Amino acid sequence: MRIVPNRLASLVSRASLTANGSRLWVCKDCHRQLRQNRSNGTRASIFSTKPYYVTTPIFYVNAAPHVGHLYNIVLTDILKRWQTLLGKNALLCTGTDEHGMKIQRAAAKAGQDVRSFCDQNYTSFKVLADRANVSYDHFIRTSEPDHRFAVQHFWLMLKERGYIYSSKHEGWYSISDETFYPPSGVELILDPATGRKLMASKETGKEVEWTSENNYHFRLSAFNDRLLEFYASNPDFVVPSTRMNDVVSTVADGLEDLSVSRPVERLSWGIPVPDDDSQTIYVWLDALINYLTKANYPFQIPGQEDAAGWPADCHVVGKDIVRFHCIYWPAFLMALDLPLPRQVLTHAHWTLGRQKMSKSTGNVVNPFFAIDRFGADTMRYYLTHDGGIKDDASYENSYIIDRYKKGLQGGLGNLASRVTRGKGWNVREAVKQSTSENLPPATGPLASNLRRALMNLPEMVSGHMNNLDPGKGLRLIMRVVFQTNEYMQNAAPWGLIDGDPEKTAKKNAIIYLCSESLRVCGILLQPYMPERMNKLLDLLGVNHDVRTFENALFGSNSDYGVSFVDVGKGLTNTLFPPLRSDF
Repeated sequence: MRIVPNRLASLVSRASLTANGSRLWVCKDCHRQLRQNRSNGTRASIFSTKPYYVTTPIFYVNAAPHVGHLYNIVLTDILKRWQTLLGKNALLCTGTDEHGMKIQRAAAKAGQDVRSFCDQNYTSFKVLADRANVSYDHFIRTSEPDHRFAVQHFWLMLKERGYIYSSKHEGWYSISDETFYPPSGVELILDPATGRKLMASKETGKEVEWTSENNYHFRLSAFNDRLLEFYASNPDFVVPSTRMNDVVSTVADGLEDLSVSRPVERLSWGIPVPDDDSQTIYVWLDALINYLTKANYPFQIPGQEDAAGWPADCHVVGKDIVRFHCIYWPAFLMALDLPLPRQVLTHAHWTLGRQKMSKSTGNVVNPFFAIDRFGADTMRYYLTHDGGIKDDASYENSYIIDRYKKGLQGGLGNLASRVTRGKGWNVREAVKQSTSENLPPATGPLASNLRRALMNLPEMVSGHMNNLDPGKGLRLIMRVVFQTNEYMQNAAPWGLIDGDPEKTAKKNAIIYLCSESLRVCGILLQPYMPERMNKLLDLLGVNHDVRTFENALFGSNSDYGVSFVDVGKGLTNTLFPPLRSDF
């Protein structure tokens, strides 16, 4: 359904009741479209209860993706897969931001029509998500008709409520950041690459240019107190807490009204203001609404407004776009009495040569090359293990190789091979005897410590995931893997294979404890390395219907032990084979 600006502006609005009894203005054509959606089930799947809804930011298509984009979508996917592991319905939305000045200029520089430029470049982000084994449910493009409709409807509702007004705007604008900065937010710098003096944002270092134009403004200042009240009532809204404090401090200093359109002669590639075709809607207002678009806005069924996911349970964003997601976005939503997202995870950046990776400077790592060389699960592991939430992390191939050799090949892979390929024991026999024949458990301090660690592991990992820190959860699981390897080396079950009944019982108790560690850790590692952990659990013979969080309880499964696949020998069918090179 395509609505031209003047037609949309002239539609007669009607009121519908939201779930909490407030009024939501919806136009006649929206109601007609809603009836069609009810009948054909388009847009998003409808669940009987609200699904967990997690989102990445949408990525600019002005240049190819880099490893920072990969980090973001992997973190987001881990959070989604964790909820699935818990047995919950979960939705992940990702996509591309295809509007704005930087896209318009990038297309012109490439000598392409803007539409063709976007059609060509968005695919690399979609392919990256696929190559990284990201289980996304929605891939949105802001150039799609349903998003255009949602944005123009949102604009009209803001205007209807008196939050949009026209005024002259003067200020420093960054095309790279797609935002205005106040005079206090810019400084004169010397570009080391060219020796040119230029004005740049203090926050991002990106060049700004002075702009004077007539456009529309959003009454952001009207939400100063409401935002502070919201932050006080929701102190964990922004993760980590240091950035929550920064957000509160910024708002406490006072907010100015926000320019939310650009004259069409400056910016023609975007969504037109619905009742003024001389103006184009500000790219960030346009972009943020994508989270609503794929949650069926504005076509939610009364009484089931959250059935397609909204409000989002978590937005996962880089620290450079905190202001847009944690100040502007809540204010836009408050203006329409829409529910606010529950949390925003703001992660740190990756650096290369001690500088932030940036498409504009070319200081980037090609994520496709990295996946080709190391594999998707290895990259998922490395980025989550070493990636920063609070502090930036340094990217180096040598670090990946080290993590692979020590953690995956030498840790998890070595343990899996030792347990499943042992010539002096049988995993199934060890499991059966330990769970049904009252076999005494493995003894000694190392065994007791490992058993205690495994019993506590699920809830401890769950705590880190609830705190939106998948990296801490991963490192905790890997400590148990290393602990298990240490225990097995010290217990030396290969020295207990002479057929003596007492030694056999002791050997089976050791193998069972190590097998349980692999099973429990394998289940909990599924969100991080879905492909490799599927193979690990197949090697152990764990049925597919008992691979959920509730099955990660020590001693809860007595039916595994017969591998579904050939356990192989040597390098054949090994879980983590040697890398092809060490540099």
